[in-house]
Amino acid sequence: MAINPVVDRIKGIVEGHPIVLFMKGTPQFPMCGFSSRTSQALKSAGAQYFSVNVLEDPEVRANLPRYSDWPTFPQLFINGELIGGCDITVELFESGELARMVAEAQKAA
Repeated sequence: MAINPVVDRIKGIVEGHPIVLFMKGTPQFPMCGFSSRTSQALKSAGAQYFSVNVLEDPEVRANLPRYSDWPTFPQLFINGELIGGCDITVELFESGELARMVAEAQKAA
């Protein structure tokens, strides 16, 4: 199988940061409601996270769904593992689980 440099770059980002959010826009200027709600949930859970604006990186936008096997954005990864998109992140936040996951990931970093 041919090595895909974009997938390698995605893998490097995911593995290089304890918490990564691939989103449309930035945490300061989200470009869609789902990305906005996801970044707000992370912020409310006390997360220090790395974000990637998929609108500025069409290669990542095109290849991330193949890498993660998740079709939509945003995509949240904690400790290299795909957590999910907006609905899952907000549910985890509302249950208190997101804050626990965030605290553990940041402690391990």
